[in-house]
Amino acid sequence: QVQLVESGGGLVQPGGSLRLSCAASGSINSSNYMGWYRQAPGEQRELVAGITRGGVINYADFVNGRFTISTDNAKSTVDLQMNKLKPEDTAVYYCNSKSISITPLDVVDYWGKGTLVTVSS
Repeated sequence: QVQLVESGGGLVQPGGSLRLSCAASGSINSSNYMGWYRQAPGEQRELVAGITRGGVINYADFVNGRFTISTDNAKSTVDLQMNKLKPEDTAVYYCNSKSISITPLDVVDYWGKGTLVTVSS
């Protein structure tokens, strides 16, 4: 099992910045992928950014160059630097870890409890 704990959320004005951190513990060697998702009230949870153990990164289109995801080699920490924040970025941000097995076919998701980001003047 993987345990994920997010931190760094808070209240920020439009155009401001926040850095979110996710601390991972437990069976982190089984993780193939880590990422950040977010969910606003009345909306579906959506991917913000993800990174594979091999270092391949992907971002959602709405990021538009404003955010940067990073992790250490052991994936004990995955950070999300968010700049030029907009009110529509307001959401609970969740850390995610995926353990993928081909034989047998299996995907196991682990989630943190989230950290709230509020962008408002």
